[in-house]
Amino acid sequence: MHPTLRTLLDQRELDLRLVGDADLLREGALDAPLDWAHASDLADPTPFLDGSGLLLTTGRQFEGAEPGFADAYVARLVERGVAGLGFGTEVLREGTPDSLVAACRSRRLPLVEVPYRTPFIAIARTVATGIAEEAYARRTWALGAQRALALAALRPDGLSATLAELSRQLGQWVALVGAGGRVEREYPAGDLDAAGIEVVRDGARELLRRGQRASVTVQVGPQRVSLHTLGIGGALRGVLAVGGADRLDRAGRGVMTAVIAMAGLALEQHRHLDRTTGLLRTGLLHALLAGDLDLPDRIARQLWGPLPAGPVHVAVASAPESVDALVEWLELEVDAREGALFFACDADRVVLCTSQADRALVDEVSRGFRVAVGVAGPVPWGDLARGHDEARRAHERATESRDPVVVTFDAVARQGVLAYLARTDAREVAHASLDPLVAHDAAEGTALVATLRTWLERNGHFDAAARALGVHRHTVRARIQHAERLLGRDLSTFHARADLWAALLAAGAVEGAGTPVGTGSGRAEAPSVP
Repeated sequence: MHPTLRTLLDQRELDLRLVGDADLLREGALDAPLDWAHASDLADPTPFLDGSGLLLTTGRQFEGAEPGFADAYVARLVERGVAGLGFGTEVLREGTPDSLVAACRSRRLPLVEVPYRTPFIAIARTVATGIAEEAYARRTWALGAQRALALAALRPDGLSATLAELSRQLGQWVALVGAGGRVEREYPAGDLDAAGIEVVRDGARELLRRGQRASVTVQVGPQRVSLHTLGIGGALRGVLAVGGADRLDRAGRGVMTAVIAMAGLALEQHRHLDRTTGLLRTGLLHALLAGDLDLPDRIARQLWGPLPAGPVHVAVASAPESVDALVEWLELEVDAREGALFFACDADRVVLCTSQADRALVDEVSRGFRVAVGVAGPVPWGDLARGHDEARRAHERATESRDPVVVTFDAVARQGVLAYLARTDAREVAHASLDPLVAHDAAEGTALVATLRTWLERNGHFDAAARALGVHRHTVRARIQHAERLLGRDLSTFHARADLWAALLAAGAVEGAGTPVGTGSGRAEAPSVP
């Protein structure tokens, strides 16, 4: 323990006595660390003092001193950062000057009386010995901590074990922010609230955006958290966050520096291993899609655990900007959900196969990484190709939303076959079919396309369409007859109506179908309904 005034007062052999009431001192004054103890009877010793220490004096400078000398003397000591003043008794006849006692009380500087039989050198030696013992203890601790960290790094999940050990050794909160800006590991978990986590994430993201090796400190509530980039400049792999940055001494900072180097090396090694593992996962996915279950299951059991028990939900997710962050997170989830998840990267998408009980994982992926996800299933492993195709169809629909959403194939199927027309080559045919009406509306200022759409939506009922359009039913009838002449088609037949409705869907003239009619191939946009 670093020597303090309190530890000196507790040593009976020194026989020191605090003058005055301890409650009147500055908060923590008796527990401030002492960096030295030095004797001086100079009227102004402050030019020769540095840092927090205990100044010892016999008081000869107070003999015959002018009024106010003691107050100015103590003021200079406090300004210099002196932690306490030790006054040798029985040297001056009058003892400890009352003016000095009053000045120390006014400035709230601890004043300690040193009996004549206690040499100043004994106090200085006690302080020096305490400092040396603490330095030796901290060096011993640092060596032990680094040994414990080295052993942790040899465990199966060496990075997680190392960070957990660092947190235990420092007694501080430690976290790893991945390359994607997510807090992927934290020890102890939940030690920081959501607001604190967000402050750490913002600081880490800023460091990652710079792309250079750097360290910063952020304020999180009452404590300061230091952030240190991991990896090489231009290819950063993450950020190490350590709480209580302002309370770490040199030994603590040395241990933390060692972990930064170890974590950076581990992440760099993981990058190469992850690339190989990713290729293996992709190969297993293709084998599963081809109907081969035995070989992928045997390999998966040896590496990650068994494949999820069928039937499984198949999900296709967009690859985020930092797909590495998603893959690293999924690797951790595979460990945590053994036998409930298999995933693989396929081109620019990520494919997940989850057990029915773990369907909520898909929502976590969409929310956490802000990606669109399509889901199909449940399907047996032998029918994985169909589930994969359905998930891709649902994913196509999910990507049409600006916000990250999860779309199921069941929801897509309920929209019907015609809903796919706007996503096929039928769009150009549809525009060509509707061109006569679009051109007439653009030239004459009519609303034939809008009227036709509304009339078909009302199943060909003139009265219902007229009410929706706000016109007379005879106006609707006249417009439909005009459309028949322009199109050269009899709209009283089911085939003609179904064909035009499909054309409106494909051209985007129906709400939610896609690109509005008239905006493709340079065609004029259809007028709005009057």
